[in-house]
Amino acid sequence: MSNSEPIRAPVVPVAVMKNAGDGSTAEPAPSWRFVCATGDIPVLGARVVHSKHGDIAVFRNAEDEIFALRDKCPHKGGPLSQGIVFGRHVTCPLHGRTIKLDDGCVVPPDEGCTVSFSVRVEEGKVFLLV
Repeated sequence: MSNSEPIRAPVVPVAVMKNAGDGSTAEPAPSWRFVCATGDIPVLGARVVHSKHGDIAVFRNAEDEIFALRDKCPHKGGPLSQGIVFGRHVTCPLHGRTIKLDDGCVVPPDEGCTVSFSVRVEEGKVFLLV
């Protein structure tokens, strides 16, 4: 190592730090949280879960796939949980924007994305990574 190269300290992700060193605490790392049974989510519908990240809409399509998105359309904040679910999409009830359930992005030509959350289903129980 030459004298002109900077000394690099190890990088610690903020999400897993217990104390930032200034007396404040950082946000804890995301963890899997049980939210409901798959049967609690209507087919072609949604159930709303309240979290520190705001309301999360947990969707179930006709193929029994489960998806989770922030319950706000990226266009004007409409409640996606009240939209029409079809295939792997939901239509915003306010202005008809179509949002992909797998990644939260609006179908072109419209633009924008809402936050998507990782989902795990085990033995009929739905878990979100929050």
